Formats: sequence, C-alpha cells, structure tokens
Amino acid sequence: MTLQTTAPNPEEERLHRRILQVCDVTGEFIEYWGFKSIHGRIWTLLALRREPMNQIDIGETLGVSRSLISTAMSQLVDYGLVRPVSDHRLAPYEASVDVWPTIAEVLRGREWMMLESARNTLEAALLEAERFDKRGGRSPYDPEHIRMLLTMTELAQSFLKILLSVRVPGSMAGMGQWVTRAKRLVSTFRNAD
Repeated sequence: MTLQTTAPNPEEERLHRRILQVCDVTGEFIEYWGFKSIHGRIWTLLALRREPMNQIDIGETLGVSRSLISTAMSQLVDYGLVRPVSDHRLAPYEASVDVWPTIAEVLRGREWMMLESARNTLEAALLEAERFDKRGGRSPYDPEHIRMLLTMTELAQSFLKILLSVRVPGSMAGMGQWVTRAKRLVSTFRNAD
C-alpha cells in the first residue's frame, strides 16, 4: 500500500472502515471456533482485496505489529489459506478462496474426533448398563436414555459425514452458483415445515 499525499475522499474512507469491520467480525468468528482472530482478519482483508498485499501493508492496515503478521502469515500459508505471489522474500500475498479443504480438515480432525469419542464412550456405557440389568440388578442409569444419546451422536456423525462429502467450489464464480443452489435448498426445507 502506498502512502497517499492527499487525504482520502470520504467515500473511500467509509468503505475502508467497513472493510476493517468485516475483518474484525470475521476474526471474532474464527476466534469463536478456537482459532486466532488475526488469522480471520488477515485472510478476510486479502480475500476482499483486488490486489495482493505485502506483510508491512497488512500490518499497517490492520493496526498490528509486524511480528504478529509474520507469525500469522506463516501459519496461514501452512493452512493453505494464503500464498505469496512469488518467491521473493518481500512478495505480496493473496488469499486462497478455496477454503473448503482447510475447513473439512478441521472438521475431520476436531469435530469428527469429538463425536467419535462420545460415540465410543456411550457405547461402552450402554454395554455396562445392559450387563448390570442382565445380572439381575437394576441400573440407576436408564439404558434407553443412553441409547437415545448414542443415536443422537450417530445422527450428528451422519450429518457431518454428509457435510464433509460436499465439495464446495474453489472459484468465485463456482462459489456464487453453489451459494444460490444452497439457498434454494434451505428455502425448500423451510417451506416444507
């Protein structure tokens, strides 16, 4: 980003403030899911820009230190969410808008494993409760309630499996078409109620 010798016009300044708000909100959303806010802020800034930006300009735009930007950029590159436009040390970066592989990997590695752990634990608890009842005792825990939680967990896994099998397009044009189809599908489900 080059320093301007004249003050930016009011419309440009309003747009810039709005974009920074979008970056902040995205950062908060990313942080809610257990990641660092700076990752969402940087990725959003780069995704919304027409041209790539170097780390110094990103830091100045977001108002954060160079060291924070450097660390976050390295992590974003490792995630496959941003990439330098050349091999030059000070090369500008651009965002990858094909974020689905990264999202799917997180869902597989985190949410799927949590659900799988819950499923395994519920299966073991159900087995123990049934054994207890078969031996003539009356378990203080209701096997049917355990079975209900197990079924809910398996249903959540089924939904997650369907979600992971969906291939979200990587291009902006493809993404627009996909979003339109997804909106129609959601609308169909809402109208079915």
